[in-house]
Amino acid sequence: MRLSLPILLSALVLSACGAPAQSEPAAPASKAAPAAVPAPAASKETKAMPATEFTSINGQPMNLAALGAKAILVVNTASRCGFTPQYKGLQELYDAKKDEGLIIVGVPSNDFGSQEPGSETEVKTFCEINYGVTFPLTKKYAVTGAGQHPFYAAAVKAIGEGAQPKWNFHKVLIKGDGTPIKAYPSSTRPADAELIADIEAALGS
Repeated sequence: MRLSLPILLSALVLSACGAPAQSEPAAPASKAAPAAVPAPAASKETKAMPATEFTSINGQPMNLAALGAKAILVVNTASRCGFTPQYKGLQELYDAKKDEGLIIVGVPSNDFGSQEPGSETEVKTFCEINYGVTFPLTKKYAVTGAGQHPFYAAAVKAIGEGAQPKWNFHKVLIKGDGTPIKAYPSSTRPADAELIADIEAALGS
């Protein structure tokens, strides 16, 4: 019997999440990763980041600063990681706050543990079928190393090394115009009280 692609991908999620070589390890959904110190909040002098241009998972231009959002949470994602169930929480957060001006942007990346090896079509199908994702996704990008998307280099320059992803589902909160606010490690869940408070503050500013 031939198994469908979504079922195969779902099985892989449950079975695969290799140990990372980076300092922030992945963990099964039942175990929290070691706590990490979030990046400092941006100062009043911080300028809007210039590197806000991406390509969507459908191949269309996506400029974060032109989405009409009040706040944007940028999350580098992967389909075969112990943190992959965070997709559910991210979708719930998006549903709860999108009418207030929040947009979540997922940035699929194969940088950590080769846990996003599929094509953009496979990533999109996996997210929609398994987690009902409706928030925007970009095409696959490097988020670390020499080939990383300029967004991440700009975020590190603006708010410090805490903005550099160490593993999948690292998060960077920015204002709608691209001004960086704060970064959060992979272990920060979408329902985290501090993250929610920061988002609400950004939405109200």
